[in-house]
Formats: sequence, C-alpha cells, structure tokens
Amino acid sequence: MMMMSLLEVVIIAFLSFFVFQCFFLHKKSRESPLLKNWPILGMLPGLLVRIPRIFDCTAEVLEASNLTFAIKGAWLSGTDLLLTADPRNINHILSSNFRNYPKGPEFRKIFDILGDGILAADSELWEDLRKSGHTIFHHQDILEISLSSNVSKLKKGLIPFLDNAADKNIIIDLQDVLQRFMFDTASILMTGYDPMSLSVEMPEVEFGEAVEDGEEALFYRNIKPKILWKLQYWIGIGIERKMRATTATLNQMLAKIISSRREEISRGKRETSMDVLTYYMNADTTKYKLLKPKSDKFIRDVVLSLMVAGRDTTSSALTWFFWLIFTHPQVMAKIRHEIDTKFDPANLEKLVYLQAALSESMRLYPPIPLNHKSPLKSDVLPSGHNVEANSKIIISMYALGRMRSVWGEDASEYKPERWISEDGGIRHEPSYKFVAFSAGPRACLGKHLALLQMKMVVVDIIQNYDLKIVEGHTIDSVPSIILRMKHGLRVTVSKKI
Repeated sequence: MMMMSLLEVVIIAFLSFFVFQCFFLHKKSRESPLLKNWPILGMLPGLLVRIPRIFDCTAEVLEASNLTFAIKGAWLSGTDLLLTADPRNINHILSSNFRNYPKGPEFRKIFDILGDGILAADSELWEDLRKSGHTIFHHQDILEISLSSNVSKLKKGLIPFLDNAADKNIIIDLQDVLQRFMFDTASILMTGYDPMSLSVEMPEVEFGEAVEDGEEALFYRNIKPKILWKLQYWIGIGIERKMRATTATLNQMLAKIISSRREEISRGKRETSMDVLTYYMNADTTKYKLLKPKSDKFIRDVVLSLMVAGRDTTSSALTWFFWLIFTHPQVMAKIRHEIDTKFDPANLEKLVYLQAALSESMRLYPPIPLNHKSPLKSDVLPSGHNVEANSKIIISMYALGRMRSVWGEDASEYKPERWISEDGGIRHEPSYKFVAFSAGPRACLGKHLALLQMKMVVVDIIQNYDLKIVEGHTIDSVPSIILRMKHGLRVTVSKKI
C-alpha cells in the first residue's frame, strides 16, 4: 500500500508539471481551444486543465475543428477517441449504419455497474429488452400508474414541501427537490415501492447519493487508462472508492426489493400488478429468449438502468429548464400567459410554447451530454474521418446544441421561438440534430412519459409559486455522465398571489 501511495505521488507530481506548463501557456498566449498533443502524455494535460468546464471546452474544440476532433490519450493508455458533433456523423452512427455501432465491449467494461440493463446491452439481448420495453411502456396499466403517481406526488409531496418552504422562508435546492420527486415516481413505476424521499423532513436518500458518486466515477473512466481505474477500484482509492460504495449500496437496496417481490409473487399477492419489476419477473421467455426472469442479477440490471434513466435524466432537464426561465423573464412571462389561457389538464399538448421552452432547454443542456459508441468494423464517417474497429467514438450532444453551423449564429441563445412553426405548432427537428432523446433504433422509449411528467411539474409550480434564484448563487456543471449543477439550484419560494 505504501509503494502504491509513493507511485501515485510520483505520477501526480509528473503530471502536475505538464498541467501547470500547459495551463500557464494557455493563459499567457490565449491560444486556440484545440488541445495540444504533448510527447508521451498526449492531450491529457490539456484535458485535465479543462475538467472544471469540460463540456463547454468540448464545444469550443469542436466549433474550431469543423465539428469532429481526434483526441490523443497518453502513450499506450488506450484512451484515444474521436469526438464529434457533426449531424452527418451522428445520423450515420445512430441510424443509417446503426448495426456497425453498438455500445461495444469497452463501454460494458467502463459501465460495468449497469450489467445487462438496456443502457449497456447490445445485439440480441438489446433487441429483446427493446421489444419488451416498448410493450410495457405502451401498456395501459403502466400509463395509468405513471399518471397517478405523478398526480399523487405533486399533491402529497411537492406542493406541501413548497408550501412549507414559502411559509417558513426557507432556501431550497430545487435540483435536489426535483431529483427526489423523480426518484419517488420512478421507483413507484419500476418497483411499485414508494421511498417517500420528497417530504418536509427531507430524509437521506441513499440511492441518489450513491448514483451521483457513481456517475462521476464513470465519467473519469472515459479518460483514464483502464489499468489505472481498475487498480484503483480493486484497492479502493480515489473516486473508484466511491464507485465500490455505489455498487454495494445499489446491489443491497435492489436485492431487498427483488427478494420481497419474489416472496409476494410466490404468495399470490402480485398476480395483477403491472409495475416494471413484476413484468420482467414474469417475462415471456418463449417470446423474449434472452431475458432471464429467474435471475436476480438480471432483474437488478434491468430495473437499475430504468430507475437511473427515470430519475436522473428528467430531473436534470427540469433543473436546467427552471434556471433558464428564471434568468429569462420574458420566457417565463410567455409560459405563464399560455398556462393561464390554454391550460387543459386533459390535454397538455395545447401548451406549445411550454414544450418549445423545454426543447430549447434540452438543446442547450441535454441531460446526457455525451454518447459512447464503438464500431464493429472499420468505417469512414461522412465527415471523412477513418475509424478503426473497436475504437472509441464520443458524440457530444452538449456541443451539438451549441454549434453555429448547425443552429445558426444565435446557437448559444435561449430562444424557445426557434421551435415554433409558422402555423403555431411545434417545429420538429431531425433526431440527429436534436439528440436529447437519442436517435435511431435506440431512441428513448420513455420520451412521451418524460415530456408529460415535465409539463405536469412545470404547470403546478408556475401556477402556484414564484421562485427566485438566491443572489450570488453560482451555476457550474459537474463532470459526470449526467448534466448536473455542481452547487445545486438554490431558490427562495413564495406563494403566487
């Protein structure tokens, strides 16, 4: 252990010299945003310097390099990758040549915590998960559970919480509140279990803390040599120590839920239930041959992927949306007016400007900022770049939404009007241009439910409250596979008169 600590000190000192030199030169000369390729270390020093604002730096690099840029990792580290935000490449990878671009074995190693869940699966297993997922997310019972859980959580969770904050003049972290709301509703939909994490008491949410630690560790795995993060995980040091704790926490929590549900089923108490957990425990293996309803490990993988997707992506989208409308009062005013004049609880599709504002928010702040792909066979992308079999390609959805060559000279501006068509409806952009819900065969199955849920939350908050960002509160993103605010979103709450 002492030898390992000494080795780490030497490595850190060695890297620090290059990082300092790179940072000093960058500050002094205000050089191009393109990363410098150093001897032995490749572009690692430049990446380390840019970590605090990695997503914006990625956008700057891609804007300056015609939307595609090859990143060279440290010598023999296996961390070379091709970064792209070119819609032609995105369409080629996600749609037209989809079969050649699975997640790949490297993805499964990096995202090992997801196991055989739909977010990490490939080939025939993914096809079975996709088909079964399509069935369940279009099942009437699931749609009813989703609607009823949202209504219940709004009335019994979110509204009482915000009322209490307003009455007692409490500053709240809206990001945390939205994560709790989404965790509760996702858990009900996926497992039938309500953790009741959103309440005035604000209990500790072990699941949320574990997932967020894990998501940060997964981000760093993409730029670390595999041998390094695997060694760190095995020994239990650095951010991989958190990853070990994350894995243990999630395994333990889901094992209890799965065991309890199997016992209920064996006693005949869950014969008519249609939550996702029970559905997969009773999956038809004659129809979906690669599903394993009897395997607790498989059930754990399936449920974890869906719970993380349900909690984190939607809460991220809403957090950035609220920040944007708080800082763009003219947009807030138009949303309020639309809700006051056109709101129909039975038809949220009438709220066209609200949907435009949500789409515009996700264009600039997509919940999943990066997408990892790996070609089965060597290929030439539409941009002209050659990619070798099993190489790593990163699609930057964050950068894509900010490219002037894609969205126009006002790409960096928050303008919901760009989503309004001439006839007053929603303008539909190609999925490879707006990739917040992915594109092609892997497009998000829960898109409709997510949009419905977001609209319900927004309407209830805007109809009943005035929220203001605490003066001096800083907004930065966390280097993570999910776009989260580093310091949360601290706001004051007052009841609307």
